Amino acid sequence: MTTDVDLTERERAVVNAYQGGFPVVERPFEPAAAAMCDRGVDIDATELLETIRDLDERGVLSRFGPLVNAQEIGGAATLVAMHAPEDRFDEVVEQVNAYREVAHNYEREHPHLNVWFVLSVADEERVDEVLAEIEAETGQETYNLPKEQEFRVEAKFYVDGPLDGEDGASAGIDCTDLGPDVPSTGRSALTPAERDLVLEVQGGLPLTETPYADVADAIGQETRWVIETINRFERAGKIRRIGVVPNHYALGYTENGMTVWNVPDDLVEEVGPAVAALPFVTHCYRRPRHEGVWPYNFFAMTHGRSEEESRQRIDQVRDTMADYWDVTDDDWDSLFSTQILKKTGIRLDERAEANTESE
Repeated sequence: MTTDVDLTERERAVVNAYQGGFPVVERPFEPAAAAMCDRGVDIDATELLETIRDLDERGVLSRFGPLVNAQEIGGAATLVAMHAPEDRFDEVVEQVNAYREVAHNYEREHPHLNVWFVLSVADEERVDEVLAEIEAETGQETYNLPKEQEFRVEAKFYVDGPLDGEDGASAGIDCTDLGPDVPSTGRSALTPAERDLVLEVQGGLPLTETPYADVADAIGQETRWVIETINRFERAGKIRRIGVVPNHYALGYTENGMTVWNVPDDLVEEVGPAVAALPFVTHCYRRPRHEGVWPYNFFAMTHGRSEEESRQRIDQVRDTMADYWDVTDDDWDSLFSTQILKKTGIRLDERAEANTESE
């Protein structure tokens, strides 16, 4: 593995160690550094904190902290494809991007469906309303591709060096068991205090020796409550993981291929876990077909640091598929992104508010 960014051995170790599994305790950098030392990396708590700060300031990280699972917070999100004619491409994209509900938007290589965006709404019924508005304004049909089944969402990007595992298969350190064991409340809705916590941490944690105490001060809660709630959210799935979130472009992962497959319906339950087990597959879903336009029901996203590496990984996905049925060239496609059209992230404010219990 090689990267396009100049990283020291220590920086590589930190990137590989904590793309998840960061401890949720009052002074987390101390046990986190100790765990790295146990794995052969010479680093103390101060050095770990300073390294993460520096990586963040240089843009190697997108942020540091919890990765909130928007699906579990409230509202809904869906993937949408559409066609933007070449002579109206910029106009159509501008019209689509003007909707605050549109989070990510990419141009992808496809003979017809060249614009792909994520729609995030507080009320699931709003999906159809927004798509109808976009169709009326652009004059172009939209194709809604909601997630029907999730097999994997784990966008981790490892680099050569300490703790890199074998192609990322066993990279990282898991310190989640250091936090308090907090039982589930059984609630899906948020309390007002939980909503405030989600909105405070969605952009990252303070890069201080006591990040959870600083979050507690910011929202007027006790540190113990913040630690217990974050631990409970992580174990309940409201938070996917906690740690460094790399800027994968800065790490050299510039090629991403959205592979799409027409998997026989009776094989999806077997194929899904097999493809999701490939360490370089970051997202893996079942989505609906659209008759006459979109024949594919299975999506697997791969990332690579070169076009050659990306295509090698796609070949491995195909080889895995071929273990289950006779895959032909008509059964799949790979849609490489050619440009980012919009990337604002999923706005949780409205979604969290709509799923908050009244006081």
